[in-house]
Amino acid sequence: MADEEVAPEEFEGGDADGEAAAAEVDEELEAMKNKVKEMEDEAEKLRKIQEQVAEQMEEGAEAGEEANAEADKNSVYVGSVDYSATPEELQEHFAQCGTVNRVTILCDRFRNPKGFAYIEFAEPEDVEKAVELNESEFKGRQLKVVAKRTNVPGKGKGKGKGKGKGSPAKGKGKGKGYYGYQPFYRPRYRRGYRPY
Repeated sequence: MADEEVAPEEFEGGDADGEAAAAEVDEELEAMKNKVKEMEDEAEKLRKIQEQVAEQMEEGAEAGEEANAEADKNSVYVGSVDYSATPEELQEHFAQCGTVNRVTILCDRFRNPKGFAYIEFAEPEDVEKAVELNESEFKGRQLKVVAKRTNVPGKGKGKGKGKGKGSPAKGKGKGKGYYGYQPFYRPRYRRGYRPY
């Protein structure tokens, strides 16, 4: 057992190694704390930038809504437009009302005109003059001209839109069975042959 005892010199050397290891751990701990502090500062900067971007987007959306509302005040809806009409022809027809900024003829997904258009004027007073052209003749058709209304987001969606037909799986429908199939009650014979 005497061989296993630790000499005092070795013990003191071991203590020096322990202090060096503790110093290294302290340095690593300090480095980690510094990194965590840097990350928290970066996260704070990012949060502030996100708040600024959100505020700018809200301001932009409000400005866009105001611009749309202003354009709607200066616009008219024109219905029963001939399908062969061009924006230039409509602009010429409404030129007597005032300066026309834009003519929009709506089309379907196949680029065929739907039969109505929107005309934007430079001044709101021009809209009143254009509404007076209601039931005027254009290319052999009577136009329907009314002031354009401003669309309210979300209006017209939701409850109360039709009754629906029901599910064929529940037996609703015209003589259909449980899964929507026609029940088979009598045999089918070729044409002209009747056994009864």
